[in-house]
Amino acid sequence: MSKAADASKKASDRPIHVALVQMSCSPDKRANVEKALAKIAEATARGANVVCLQELFATPYPCQSEDFANFALAEPIPGETSELLSAAAKKHGVVLVGSIFERRAPGLYHNTAVVFDADGAQLGLYRKMHIPDDPHYYEKFYFTPGDLGFVSFATRAGPIGTCVCWDQWYPEAARLTALAGAQVLFYPTAIGWLPHERQQYGKSQHAAWETMMRSHAIANGIFVAAVNRTGTEGELEFWGASFVCDPYGNVLARASHDKEETLIVPCDLSLIDACRTHWPFLRDRRIEAYGDLQKRFLRG
Repeated sequence: MSKAADASKKASDRPIHVALVQMSCSPDKRANVEKALAKIAEATARGANVVCLQELFATPYPCQSEDFANFALAEPIPGETSELLSAAAKKHGVVLVGSIFERRAPGLYHNTAVVFDADGAQLGLYRKMHIPDDPHYYEKFYFTPGDLGFVSFATRAGPIGTCVCWDQWYPEAARLTALAGAQVLFYPTAIGWLPHERQQYGKSQHAAWETMMRSHAIANGIFVAAVNRTGTEGELEFWGASFVCDPYGNVLARASHDKEETLIVPCDLSLIDACRTHWPFLRDRRIEAYGDLQKRFLRG
């Protein structure tokens, strides 16, 4: 039996307890990291055995403008922040997903999720694949698209995967991560409203975001967990509302829009086999017919 299959079998015998740390960020990087470390300790004391932090948790979201000075926020992996996360995972015996502005080489930067096992070992990286370029989300200025593909990590708690924020909108990303074996898909996130748009579009924007990820859970028969920032930074009002849903798309827990919260959510991985048996979407896929997905567009 493979390591991933063995992890899946062991985890399916019991619920895992997922923690999502939704927090606000100040300009003080050290204070943000210390806050996150304290919240990891709190979550494990409350029974969590997998903790996920929000996107780029150590600093204010840097991509609201194209500013060369913000590259100074990046760091290598391994580096100071990743080593602190590794130590926290080991100290508390918890699987940990952390999101870091990665300096890979001079002039080469990524938006990267790092996964640590409960003994502090770094299991691997996921580099954000889909990079947005929208008002106040000028990520193409900062980040090179990921080159590590969509992966599953065999952790002590079970097989998990992670994508990052803008990846949330792409069914291909969720599908490939599920096909790699992930049973819980995490999305570290930084998404919010522009204040002048909130009254007219805010409700539908948030609903679309959550509905899209719930659909990934249903289509793939997996748990999906999205952890978002909260608070106002510059022109963005991050909408929080971190949540976990089950393989049927049911929201098991949802945080508020405007408060720091740590959700602790039991996820019974045995539901995955039952869901996929009753809704056999993976069985009925016509994989021989999907080659055109590798084309940008089919007409013109």
